[in-house]
Amino acid sequence: MSGRETVEALIATLNAGDVGGMDDVFHEDAVMEWPQSGERIVGGDNRRSVYNAFPQLPTITPRRIVGEGDLWVVEATLDYGDEAEYLATFIFELRGEKIARETAYWSLPFEAPDWRSEWVERM
Repeated sequence: MSGRETVEALIATLNAGDVGGMDDVFHEDAVMEWPQSGERIVGGDNRRSVYNAFPQLPTITPRRIVGEGDLWVVEATLDYGDEAEYLATFIFELRGEKIARETAYWSLPFEAPDWRSEWVERM
């Protein structure tokens, strides 16, 4: 499985709500870091416990997947079913065909300030 296929398999697994299926794409000793909340999840037991405790797993819609070799980045929208859609960036470091480290950042969109409108294009 290529790095891209591994990342796509993770997204499909989460979108299916299959927490156990994450074991197919993560190493048992994988580390997940969420810098915004200051959390680090080490190992499969902790990963499974955290994801099984989620009130609702998000639906992940990738905007872009880029990478090469053992380093892959996903830009995505996360929908938790509560009217808020988070913009997220995931950095995946692979060892072989599985994820060894994930670093994730997410935030809610915000309205751009008017003061810079003459220099930017709206997306």
